[in-house]
Amino acid sequence: METRTISTDDGEGHLELNSFRSAPGPATGSPPKPGIVVVHGTMINAGLYRPFARNISGLLGRPVHCYNRRGRAGSSPQPADYSAAMEVADLAAVMRETGSSDVVAHSYGGFVALQAARTLPIRRMVTYDAAVSLSGNLTHRWRPELERSVAAGQLDDAWAHLVQGIEVGGPVAKLPLGVLRLLSIISARTTMGAEMRKLLPTAVAEMRAVLDADAELSDFAAVTAPVLMLSGSWSPEYFTETGRQLAAAVPSIEFAVLPGQLHESPLRPGIRLPRAVARFLLAGEGTLRPIPVRRRRLKLGR
Repeated sequence: METRTISTDDGEGHLELNSFRSAPGPATGSPPKPGIVVVHGTMINAGLYRPFARNISGLLGRPVHCYNRRGRAGSSPQPADYSAAMEVADLAAVMRETGSSDVVAHSYGGFVALQAARTLPIRRMVTYDAAVSLSGNLTHRWRPELERSVAAGQLDDAWAHLVQGIEVGGPVAKLPLGVLRLLSIISARTTMGAEMRKLLPTAVAEMRAVLDADAELSDFAAVTAPVLMLSGSWSPEYFTETGRQLAAAVPSIEFAVLPGQLHESPLRPGIRLPRAVARFLLAGEGTLRPIPVRRRRLKLGR
């Protein structure tokens, strides 16, 4: 993995970029293959997508680039005038700097990617559980208590309201607020839980950006690049419904449900989702490369 920092086009920030390059195949004298950019979701960072990105790179033999959106360690803080337009501009800068043509995006990252597809020259794109608001369908998932709790520094309350609102935690989201507060306290002792708590203020701005960009199906008519919208069979139903509606209304968009997949599948080990992504990006031009099996070294002792 290579790590570097690039400047944003507004001249006010920078983005940390992690790049994965698969082992080269036989020399053919052909030019380097264009890269793929992964856009991560809310309350998490790009580092959690490393196995996912590495698998896609291995399957396609192409470089894959994961960048920390603003507000994450290694990148600039989220500005006071944060907006979806800023996210689109940052994605454009990453694509230009890395020589990338394709985009893969998860959850809130899917929202950013679909906004970008309306204006940027993207070749092909895959989203997984894209958080897009259509005709106000996500409005009821916004909890004013979330913002008030974050402002008051009551992060356990904020986490509980967020989980209940967006329901990405599966059955856990149905638990009473008091139980969710307790789970927040427990999860804060883990590395990922502590990181998520730290990123709660960014989640407030990002959820507002989704609602502010509430759209009608016709607003996506400008998307002409081939797009595959995926959802997991165990993901919240509203992601599936959004994908189906957009695929029915926009000719360039396809939709599919992946059996046995959760909302957080891009963060988990497994090859089914990376294979589905890679096949679509391959577009029938060649075959997927085999992923080498990584064997653990056994320590011999007496």
